[in-house]
Amino acid sequence: MTPKQHILQVSELTKKVRFILESELNTVWLCGEISNFVAASSGHWYLSLKDSKSQVRCAMFKGNNSRVRIKPSNGKQVLVRAKVSLYEPRGDFQLIIDQMDDAGEGLLQQQYDALKKSLNAQGLFGLQHKQPLPKTINTVGIVTSPTGAAVKDIISVLKRRSPATNIILYPALVQGKLATQDICLAIQKANQRQECDVLIVGRGGGSLEDLWCFNEEAVVHAIFNSTTPIVSAVGHEIDTTLSDYVADLRAPTPSAAAELVSRDQSDIIDKFNNIEKRLQFALQNRINIQKRLANDHLKHLLKRHPEQRLVVQAQKADELTQRLTNSTVGLIKSKQILPQQLSRNLIHLSPQANIDYQTEKLKLLEERLSQSLSHKYQQEKNHFVSMIEQLQLVSPLATIARGYSVTRNEKGKIVKSVNQVKTKDRISIQLSDGQVDATIN
Repeated sequence: MTPKQHILQVSELTKKVRFILESELNTVWLCGEISNFVAASSGHWYLSLKDSKSQVRCAMFKGNNSRVRIKPSNGKQVLVRAKVSLYEPRGDFQLIIDQMDDAGEGLLQQQYDALKKSLNAQGLFGLQHKQPLPKTINTVGIVTSPTGAAVKDIISVLKRRSPATNIILYPALVQGKLATQDICLAIQKANQRQECDVLIVGRGGGSLEDLWCFNEEAVVHAIFNSTTPIVSAVGHEIDTTLSDYVADLRAPTPSAAAELVSRDQSDIIDKFNNIEKRLQFALQNRINIQKRLANDHLKHLLKRHPEQRLVVQAQKADELTQRLTNSTVGLIKSKQILPQQLSRNLIHLSPQANIDYQTEKLKLLEERLSQSLSHKYQQEKNHFVSMIEQLQLVSPLATIARGYSVTRNEKGKIVKSVNQVKTKDRISIQLSDGQVDATIN
């Protein structure tokens, strides 16, 4: 052993081996028999897959096994998709399963996915190839088993919803090895005869293996090449075949397909009722138009009748007489009104009216002058009283009346300070109700 050689720990070795397994092999598909199956309380599954020579430990965690449609048990053959890994704590080689199917169905599912991918790449499922269903469908063709439940359901729905629709059955096997050829021949026969407006191709429900003939490439091409629009009605609503993808329209069940290609009888009755109402309206409208034309012709004839013309002339003569009478009466009345108008004009132009007007105006002016003088007098009086009140407010007598006094010396000058008098000076004190003489001590 050289000094430079690195010695691995066990955990390092298991980690390296795990990395190599997961990076090199990645995801694998494996078919084998279940043994040592354990469903842990955590929800995870632990099992072994074996064949006649070897076995390998496997684990399937809760999130993935909840999607498994089969019930795993010891001895059951299954097809699994798994990642190759290593359980490091024990150094055990194991598979981590993420998908599990029955071995038979699993292989069919792989074939289904591969064929679907191939046909889609060829453009057989493109929407641009889909044919619309005819607006009016008088004849419906059915490609299915003549003894199955599907044909009975389709016929029952068509008879109930649209009894007038013709039904043509193109019998074919819909399960087994010979079914593919039978279905293709039936579709080709319907296209050659050109006797139906739409074709329903389908059968009742079943397993993936039972429905497999509708996944065959030959059937898909027969539907794609059909010039008659095809409605695919295979199995139950959850079943999906390649025929559903290539058909012009997919129905979830055979009964639903019959409903898609038929109109409810009530729609037809409503349509006839609407047509009847429109006819009645058109007839009544036509009758009304003819009545109006007849009335117009009658009026036209009456206008041209000699008696009618005499009646019109007599009516015009009466109208002219009445207009002449009214004109004469109006002229007389206008002549009678003229003297009255002249009299009113004469009165209006008389000087007396102007004198009366001027007299009345003078009275109004006198009243306004009297009111103006009285108002002016009252204003001056109020102003005089206001001036007296203001003079009273600034008068010295008013100040003395409030308890004050005015002191004067012998010369009659007002004494404003004690420094202006001396002992034995005589002063006089003016009060509100009189005067007091005094001598300074």
